[in-house]
Amino acid sequence: MSEQQSEETIEVVDHPEAERYEAHVNGVLAGRAEYLRGAGQISFTHTEVDPAFGGRGLAGRLAQKALDDAKASGLEVLPFCPFFRDWIQKHPDYAALVPANRRAEFGL
Repeated sequence: MSEQQSEETIEVVDHPEAERYEAHVNGVLAGRAEYLRGAGQISFTHTEVDPAFGGRGLAGRLAQKALDDAKASGLEVLPFCPFFRDWIQKHPDYAALVPANRRAEFGL
């Protein structure tokens, strides 16, 4: 890790009015995870990190924060976003957030 990266402040916050989680690096918007919220569920639709901020694990931090919040709120998760699907596959303890009858649909 470079000296510059070790001094970075990374913050991931939910902005429900915009239906997205945002990752900020030193106060600069660096990435986002978009979602749609319904009754008892949240659908993740798109994740994007600015290429200038690539390689810092920001998308993973977005996914983990969003999924931890969904779990804390008792929401079922529908990972339409390919990044979220892949992330859940790599972290199977989060698969339980996806309704059992829909897991096959998402390859989980």
